[in-house]
Formats: sequence, C-alpha cells, structure tokens
Amino acid sequence: MSVIEGKKAKEILKKAEFIAVLTGSGISAESGIPTFRGNDGLWKKFSPEELSSFEGFYRNPAMVTEWYRYRRKIILGTKPNPAHLALADLERIVAEFYLITQNIDRLHQRAGSKKVIELHGNIMENYCMKCGKVFDIEEFDCVYEKFEDHVPRCECGGYIRPNVVWFGEPLPEEAFSEAYKAAVNCEVFISIGTSGAVRPAADLPRYAKYNGAYLIEINPERSYLTDIADLWVKGKAGEVLPQFVEEVKKLKGMK
Repeated sequence: MSVIEGKKAKEILKKAEFIAVLTGSGISAESGIPTFRGNDGLWKKFSPEELSSFEGFYRNPAMVTEWYRYRRKIILGTKPNPAHLALADLERIVAEFYLITQNIDRLHQRAGSKKVIELHGNIMENYCMKCGKVFDIEEFDCVYEKFEDHVPRCECGGYIRPNVVWFGEPLPEEAFSEAYKAAVNCEVFISIGTSGAVRPAADLPRYAKYNGAYLIEINPERSYLTDIADLWVKGKAGEVLPQFVEEVKKLKGMK
C-alpha cells in the first residue's frame, strides 16, 4: 500500500528539487530518547524552568550541569532510527534540501544528514557565557573534572553552559533566518513528529504553505498542522518514512 496518496502529491514529489523538512521530538522518541520527566522519576521534582533556564542555572549551576551531563549520556547510548536514515537518503536524491530540527540530540548528523539547521542548539557542545568559547564533549569533561563544585568555568572565568536554547531565550538568529529562507523557497515542506504548536518553529510550515509549497505532515496523531496539510501520512516516522522515500525514488526513476 502506497503512503503517498493522490495524483497531485505524486506529480509534485516527482518534479520537486527543493525539499525542506521540520522534525520534532517524535522522531527522536522512536530512538528511545525519553522525555527525562517521565517514568524513572529521577528529575520529576524539578520544574522545566529549574533545569532549562538562565534563572535556574544561576540559582544552581551544579544541578543544571549534572542534568545535562545525564541527558547527554542517555542520548549517546541511542542510535539513529530508520526515520533518521531515510531523511539522510532523501537529502541525496534532490538538488536542494534542508533539514530543520527542534531536537538537540544530533541523531540526524549521526545518520548522515549534512544540511541540518538546529533551531534549539545541540547538547553535544557547551560554551562559555563570557567569551563564547565552544567546548566539545571531551574538552568539557576535562574542564569539568577540575572543579570540585561541579561548575566548570572557562580560562576567562566565565561559566560554561550547554549550547541549547533555554526557556525565555530567542532562537539563534542565523539558524532561524536560514530555516525561514528554506521554508519560503521550497517546493515541498515536510513536518515530522511535531505538534505544530510551539512557535516560532511552528510558523515554518505555515510560511511554506503560504508561499506555495506543498505541505506534507507525517505524524501518528492529528496536530495543529493537520487541517492545513495537503497530505497527512498517518503513522510513526520510523515506519512510514523509509517507504515514503523509496516511493519518491521510484517517482523520480531512481533505484
């Protein structure tokens, strides 16, 4: 059974050479990445604002630092799922492709995707709040081990924080600008595993639609985008995306 239904959808995907994709937490959940607020209960007594905000970090930098080290350890124990791999494959078969993600886990890059726009930063890097120096995992761990208070600081004296967007912070200007340009210029926009409720990321598929793109949603449940989508592919990304990409290949006469 085809996951690309309708003559119009097939005609557009056959000709499309500029595709933009937006992914949310749903695609990472299929790799076994938990919400970190759920079943194990380890952090349930803390609010999101305590763990993911400037205010929370300044109140208790050691706790927030440990929280992100814990998250990073779990993420590094996961692997890209078939949906991540399918998107890396899709990138190779069109001339212009951008993968915009709200996720911070870098599973898209590990799957082989090249043109990834990270709207919320990534958990694999840290940076100094004073001088801006970026630390990869190995560099950060070396610095971390030097401080008994579990609050690593840069040589300049500034605190080192995760390279992620916290509550109350704006999205990185350069990343959102690049994502916006991809949305308004693409021929096809695909929204995967996102509710379509969290702005400004949720505005991107709407910008694409209003600028003439064919809007496809891949989600197991209805979202805020379903009613405006030109095609809703109902199902988990890891189950339907590999078939979706294979069908796009056939439409384009590829093996």
